Amino acid sequence: MDGSTTSNGGGGWMRPMDEEQLRECGHRMVDFIADYYKSIETYPVLSQVQPGYLKELLPDSAPNQPDTLDALFDDIREKIVPGVTHWQSPNYFAYYPSNSSTAGFLGEMLSAAFNIVGFSWITSPAATELEVIVLDWVAKMLKLPSEFLSAALGGGVIQGTASEAILVVLLSARDRTLRKHGKKSLEKIVVYASDQTHSALKKACQIAGIFPENIRIVKADCSMNYAVTPGAVSEAISIDLSAGLIPFFICATAHDMWFHIDAAYAGSACICPEYRKYLNGVEEADSFNMNAHKWFLTNFDCSLLWVKDRNYLIQALSTNPEFLKNKASQENSVIDFKDWQIPLGRRFRSLKLWMVLRLYGVENLQSYIRKHIQLAQHFEQLVISDPRFEVVTPRNFSLVCFCLVPPTCEVDNGHKLNYDLMDSANSSGKIFISHTVLSGKFVLRFVVGAPLTEEQHVDAAWKLLQDEATKLLGNVVQ
Repeated sequence: MDGSTTSNGGGGWMRPMDEEQLRECGHRMVDFIADYYKSIETYPVLSQVQPGYLKELLPDSAPNQPDTLDALFDDIREKIVPGVTHWQSPNYFAYYPSNSSTAGFLGEMLSAAFNIVGFSWITSPAATELEVIVLDWVAKMLKLPSEFLSAALGGGVIQGTASEAILVVLLSARDRTLRKHGKKSLEKIVVYASDQTHSALKKACQIAGIFPENIRIVKADCSMNYAVTPGAVSEAISIDLSAGLIPFFICATAHDMWFHIDAAYAGSACICPEYRKYLNGVEEADSFNMNAHKWFLTNFDCSLLWVKDRNYLIQALSTNPEFLKNKASQENSVIDFKDWQIPLGRRFRSLKLWMVLRLYGVENLQSYIRKHIQLAQHFEQLVISDPRFEVVTPRNFSLVCFCLVPPTCEVDNGHKLNYDLMDSANSSGKIFISHTVLSGKFVLRFVVGAPLTEEQHVDAAWKLLQDEATKLLGNVVQ
C-alpha cells in the first residue's frame, strides 16, 4: 500500500493528519472503545499482572517502519488491556470514582482535534471565555457566593487535579502573607490541617517551601465523624501565635488566614438541593475546589477551582515574558489563565465540561448522583444486616466505610482479617475495593460511583464479601 491511500489496517504510511485517514481510523477506534465498554464486565476489575510484565511482551526499541493498525489493536487487546485496572467497570468500588461519559468523550475528541495550547486569551479566545462561562454555570449550580463568580473579583479556573488546586492557593496564601510580614517570615508561617486531610496538602507544602516543622496536623475527633473541633484548631493557633509564628493557611477559617475548601469528591453532590447544606459556611472561604472528573460525568482531568480574589493567584503565579505580550493582555481586558496555574500550557478542557452540562442537563446530573447515593444506602443496609460486619462511620454520600468484626481472640484489632478480606475479594477479579485506617482500625471502603453500576453489581459485590468472610472466619481459631 502506498502513501496515497488510506490505512485500513493493512500497513502503509499514516500521514500526520489526513481527513480521510482520520475518518477511517477514527471510526475504527470508536468501534474498539465501544466494544471495550460492551465487554468491560468480562475483565478482572483490578489488573492481575505482576510488576514488569510489559517489558517481557514489548520490544526494547521503537520500530523503524510503520506497523499496521490491526497489529496495534491486537497488541492493545493482548498486552495492554491485561495491565489495565478498569476504573469504569460497574464493579469498581475503590478510592473515589473517575467518571467517563459519552459527552465527556466527545468533548475530549474535539479538544484533541483543535489541539490548542490555551495559556493566554489570544491563543484561542473561545477556550478562555468558555471556561469562564462554564465555571460560572457550575458555581451557580452549587449556589456558591457571588464573590466566586467572574463578574466579581474572583472567578473559576480548571486545574488538572485537586492537588494542583491546593498548590496554587497555598502559593497565593503564602505570597499574600509574605507581602504583609516580609519575605524573611517564610520560616514563621504555619499551615493547619486535619489528620484526615489529603496528602496533597503535604506535597504542596514541600513544593511551596513551607518548613516541615511548621505543618500542624490537628487530630480529628472520631466522635464527631472525624471532624476537627474548632477548639483544637484554636488551641494550636494560639500556641503558635504566642511563639511568634504566623498562621496563614487552614481548611477552616480563623484569624487572617487563607481558608480553602477541598470538596474534590463530595462537591458534585451539592448540586442536589438536599445536599447543599454540606457547603454551609463556604461564604467564609477564600477558595473552593471540586473535581468534575470524579463524580460529574466529565472525563479526567477536570478539577474546578474558584477563588474570591483572583489577584492573589495572579500575583503569585504570573510571568510576563516578551514573547507572550500582546495587546489584549497588556490592556488588562482579558483573562490569561496561564497566571492562574502552575504550567504555562493548558488544554481546552472546558469543552468537555460544557458538553456534559449541555447534553445531560442539571436534572439528569442530579438524578445520576442520587442514584449512586441510593445504591450506597442499599449497601450500607446490607452491611448492617450481617452481625459479622459493622459500619465504621456514618455514610453521607456514596462512600461506605465498614469492616469485618474480628473475633475477640485477635490481637491486631482485625487488621489482618480485613486486609485478607480485601485482598481475597480483589484477587478474585470480580470487584475492586480499597481501604484506610481510622483510629488505628483497618477499614474497608466501598464507594459507588462508576457510570455503569446498578443494584445487581452492589448485590454481587456484597455476596462475594460475605462468602470470603465466611472462609476467613472459618480459618480463625475461636
